[in-house]
Amino acid sequence: MKNEKNILVLDENGALMETNLPIGIGSVTRGKVRDIYDLGGGRLLIITTDRLSAFDVIMKSGIPYKGKVLNQLSIFWFNLLSGMAKNHIISTRKGNLPSGCPTAELEGRFMICQKLDILPVECVVRGYLAGSGWKDYQATGSICGVKLPAGLKQCEILSEPIFTPATKAKIGDHDENISFEDMCVKLRDDRLAELVVEKSIAIYQRAHEHAKSKGIILADTKFEWALIGETENELILADEMLTPDSSRFWPADKYEAGRDQESFDKQFVRNYLEEINFDKSGPGIELPPDIVEKTSAKYVDAYEKMTGRPFRG
Repeated sequence: MKNEKNILVLDENGALMETNLPIGIGSVTRGKVRDIYDLGGGRLLIITTDRLSAFDVIMKSGIPYKGKVLNQLSIFWFNLLSGMAKNHIISTRKGNLPSGCPTAELEGRFMICQKLDILPVECVVRGYLAGSGWKDYQATGSICGVKLPAGLKQCEILSEPIFTPATKAKIGDHDENISFEDMCVKLRDDRLAELVVEKSIAIYQRAHEHAKSKGIILADTKFEWALIGETENELILADEMLTPDSSRFWPADKYEAGRDQESFDKQFVRNYLEEINFDKSGPGIELPPDIVEKTSAKYVDAYEKMTGRPFRG
């Protein structure tokens, strides 16, 4: 259904599925989760909806509060780790929203950011053997060309974090793991590729320490980097950062190698879709109310545990 202004599209659970704001200098760009408006002057308005993408397919059901959790948790991390890397945020104050925006409804779920050219690779850091990394390891003993010791268990901690790049998939397609050499070809700059690896692993390690202090294991994550500066020689973080959509968060007190882990992220939905044999290339489906409710609670719990702050939806 649409609200009376016809600019916010909600699902039956009140989750924000789409925005149609009368702003910007062109048509809205829609990612899997975010709606992006070009404000001109090198600025973008990025609104994080409650859409949920699993296996690179957008579900018909949204997850209430999800967008606000993602947005506010990203802001938390960008601020916490600002000494390690610059980020793309210009403002998160609702007073800086363009006229025509429903400020009350968008509060907590938007960023005004620099318009950047994002590097054409997913910058993934893994500290544990899970997800597609576990599947690759079972098949080849390696992940993205990184050879690992034999006999490792599912979800086992690695001796040190590894960088495993992937392609950037369009909506409906799947990311594909690639080697570091392939990444160098895509970036056309070996030194830049080395710098991306170095900074990504350093930030993962710092974030892992913080998460551990909160009783959470940060198993893996992915970063979006861009280049800025007069000579385009400085890396800047963009998009989202260390959220339940871009990372695996596990409760530390329930962790045990050799099995799937409980999680604070959308792995809960992925597991449900695996159980019902969901066609990972097909259209999204309606999720059962209990899956929606439990997933929403997991996102909120992740925010509150990681930040130490109550979530205010």
